[in-house]
Amino acid sequence: MKLRVACIYGGRSGEHEISIRSAEAIIAALDPAKYEVIHYKISQEGKWSPKPILPEPGAQSHIDVVFPILHGTFGEDGTVQGLLELADLPYVGAGVMASAVSMDKEMMKRVCRERGLPVVDYLVVERGEIGWTFSTFPAFVKPANLGSSVGISKVNNSCELEAAVKLAAEYDRKVIVERGIAGREFECAVLGNEDPQASLPCEIFPSKEFYDYEDKYLLNKATTDLPAKLPEHQLDEIRRLAIGCYKAVECEGLARVDFLMESATGKIYINEINTLPGFTSISMYPKMWEYSGIPFAKLVDRLIELALERHAAKKATRFTR
Repeated sequence: MKLRVACIYGGRSGEHEISIRSAEAIIAALDPAKYEVIHYKISQEGKWSPKPILPEPGAQSHIDVVFPILHGTFGEDGTVQGLLELADLPYVGAGVMASAVSMDKEMMKRVCRERGLPVVDYLVVERGEIGWTFSTFPAFVKPANLGSSVGISKVNNSCELEAAVKLAAEYDRKVIVERGIAGREFECAVLGNEDPQASLPCEIFPSKEFYDYEDKYLLNKATTDLPAKLPEHQLDEIRRLAIGCYKAVECEGLARVDFLMESATGKIYINEINTLPGFTSISMYPKMWEYSGIPFAKLVDRLIELALERHAAKKATRFTR
């Protein structure tokens, strides 16, 4: 019998359209001889079509596994994962805790620091907070909980800082102000549950001052080197740090870890981890795995296998006396 895969896409975040594009690519890669696709589209207002998944075990007997193809808030942050846990459904990707911690840039940095992993110096500002100072420029200002570089600004002086914080605060009540790193940008794909593997990393060359939403998805002018042109020991170090970050936040299934390398020092910093990275035609997560020996369709198969394996392992856990 075919495996019935429920694909959830769209969503209430600023990455709604990217989610739809990722879903189109994933659904096209699902072998119709092996899978029956069940569509669940969520509008930007939060309306599920044709109907919502209910948070009750057994209520979705027509679903074998869920592929939540949702980026950003209300999808990549543990909220949908909590719903699927309540429904007792296997699902692709990180669990509730890992999703929430990874989505919150401050919490991710805290966890990485606790594990001795390198992160850039930063300051946290609450929406409307006054009396704080930041004097290291250039700096990057980001919403703490969002992806695809939405709401991010690069600022070069204190005069630009206030406007950048106000913009970021439109997307989240918590804002991260980070020391700007002059250097190179890299990405590395991770795949697996208890024994994750890292792909060969790629280097990103933004067409703008930094790799923002427009550069990622609209301009189509950013370029990449895959694999990144680095000595073997630095490629290995990026892969080691990617797996270290993945394990630190207790991620499962998949993630893309992004890095900065400081030109002046050669030091590599973990920038962020994305637990549901893009799967569009220009997304680097599937491209890195394809270069590393796992083509797109096989990658989707493996993600579904990992979801089913994790759910089966969870069945060994007792939840009642």
